[in-house]
Amino acid sequence: MIEFQHVFKSYGRGRNILADINFRVEPGEFIFVSGPSGAGKSTLLKLIGGLEPPSRGSVHVNGHRIDKMPARARPYLRRAVGVILQDMHLLYDRNAVENVLLPLAVIGLDSERANTRARAAMEKVGLSGKEDLNPVEMSGGEQQRLAIARAVVNRPSLLLADEPTAHLDAETGADVARIFHEFHHVGVTVMIATYATELFPAARRLQLDHGRLLS
Repeated sequence: MIEFQHVFKSYGRGRNILADINFRVEPGEFIFVSGPSGAGKSTLLKLIGGLEPPSRGSVHVNGHRIDKMPARARPYLRRAVGVILQDMHLLYDRNAVENVLLPLAVIGLDSERANTRARAAMEKVGLSGKEDLNPVEMSGGEQQRLAIARAVVNRPSLLLADEPTAHLDAETGADVARIFHEFHHVGVTVMIATYATELFPAARRLQLDHGRLLS
């Protein structure tokens, strides 16, 4: 599913954000990535999601070697990978269900099937009945759920999330964590960068520090 072999990532002539990273994730695993701010957690997820290439080394995801993949091909890889970044990139000129519909519009799914699937994704994350709300009318927890619905509407085999419970109160954070566990229970591989390790006690841990993998 995911394999890093001697992966380095730097920007320009700056220091390595990631240095000699090696690990493997099997299909169906639940992984959380921990480490202090600046450890490289967000960069690691971006490499897996095909949002950025490595500087050196090989990155394999779903049978594709990302470091050898041309930039024009990466969007096709991302159709099988759901990504939730810290900046959720919700569009405030569209209502909630229209935000969830965006990935389906990209793949050209007909409007009737797309609408059915988008509403089902919203129901799955507990947003049924809020389809017509603008994201600015939603709470922080609801916006996070909306971002999750958009990430899973293409039914990805791999779900990546960067600090999905940050800035949420304890109860709302626990509710969001339960959503990820539910997707894992139906076979989705889940990988989360988080400080809130207590919300994911059964997950396998990858610990980063200053760009290096400690465990």
